Amino acid sequence: MKKILKMLTLAVAAFSLGTFAQKADAASEPHYVITTDGTYPPFDFANQDNQYVGIDQDILKAIAKAEGFTYTLKPMSFNAATQSVSSDQADGVIAGMSITPERKAVFDFGTPYYRSGIAWAVAKGSKIKSLEDLRGKTVAIKTGTSGADYALSIQKKYGFKVTYFNDSETLYRDVINGNSVATFGDLPVLLYSIKNGTELKVMNAKNPYQAGEYGFAVKKGSNAALLAAFNRGFAKIKADGTYQKIIDKYLNASASEFTGNQNSTWNILKANRAAFLDGLKETIILTVIGIILAGLWGLILGVMGVSQWRLFRWISSTIIYTFRGLPMMVLAFFIYIGLPGVIGAKIPALIAGIVTLVLNEGAYIGAFVRGGFESVDYGQMEAARSLGLSHNKAMRKVIMPQGIKLVIPSFVNQLIITLKDTSILSAIGIVELTQTGTLIVSRNSQGFRVWALVAMVYLIVITVLTWFSNWIGKRTQA
Repeated sequence: MKKILKMLTLAVAAFSLGTFAQKADAASEPHYVITTDGTYPPFDFANQDNQYVGIDQDILKAIAKAEGFTYTLKPMSFNAATQSVSSDQADGVIAGMSITPERKAVFDFGTPYYRSGIAWAVAKGSKIKSLEDLRGKTVAIKTGTSGADYALSIQKKYGFKVTYFNDSETLYRDVINGNSVATFGDLPVLLYSIKNGTELKVMNAKNPYQAGEYGFAVKKGSNAALLAAFNRGFAKIKADGTYQKIIDKYLNASASEFTGNQNSTWNILKANRAAFLDGLKETIILTVIGIILAGLWGLILGVMGVSQWRLFRWISSTIIYTFRGLPMMVLAFFIYIGLPGVIGAKIPALIAGIVTLVLNEGAYIGAFVRGGFESVDYGQMEAARSLGLSHNKAMRKVIMPQGIKLVIPSFVNQLIITLKDTSILSAIGIVELTQTGTLIVSRNSQGFRVWALVAMVYLIVITVLTWFSNWIGKRTQA
């Protein structure tokens, strides 16, 4: 028995030491934050399991394994991804990013990992036959891409107008629907999308313009160790054949291999049920935390707005005026991308999103709370003062309780507005319900069905909140 106990003790000790060693090894591995554009198949997109895959992602995963580092992936729009790196919110970006002289002034690039060219495409059945036919018409381009750069470089020569989009699927749909007549983009991206059902026609597939190279990038002068690891790892996966397998895997595949059967609304819902639930959960978390903190902040602003002290009233009015006047997307970008460069610290996207909601929604709540206090008949204050109450006590005991009761319905309506406003935070990479829809559409090109499902979810939740608002309104008026 003693021998058995001794053996068990030794086994547990060995296991504990092994686990400790593994944790120590894991802790010693370098860890980075990498951004990407999650809507750029076949380079970057989310599969049916809501995992990010594609040429870029498989290359990055293989290099990380070869070089022994770990990373957290942050998918967002292309411009937000690059700005996150330049503002030190992220360590590197891999997003089908063309290496250009302008970008070399801001970023250090690793070994180029893919060579591509620019193509232009029109809707199937279009009467557009040459670039000359674009004169006076509108061309759709995706912001920050090499296709957009090329389109702008020839815009004056061919006399067309441009309209900008942040994701490829919406851009393609604009051309297919006839709102614009053509688009410019990377040839493999266009070919992949057409192969998987997008009703476009490439006009120069055999002769792409301005062949260029894609590169992994870090902020200029920063993260030299990460860049060196990428270069070493890329050399390894190219030498052992892993790189070519990745290229062949995606360029020779159909989207159905990554998305499953999604040719009906029911199949889309079934295949992406977990993604929709996760997106809804993130939306509700943002809404609940945002409205609670915004309510508290708005209440403070409202109280300051009716203060006896002129300075407090001025501070309240200035804050309300400022944050009601700022577009929420601008505020989100400022907090998430601009502010870290000033304070010298990273701000997580979720925190940046909540702060954005609090500042914006809190300003609106502060305005109607102040209005609620001011709408209480002034005779109430006079009566309270005549009974010997001080101004502050009269406000706390008489005016504020009545004012708060008056603004409860407005507060619940603001909750509905906050729910809808969370969709704007997808711009900084928060995967709430709207961003979930964008990611699903980017991989299955079923824009109508996916957005109908997203709209239905929003409508159901907002209907419930509206009923709740009406119930609260009746209760407070009783």
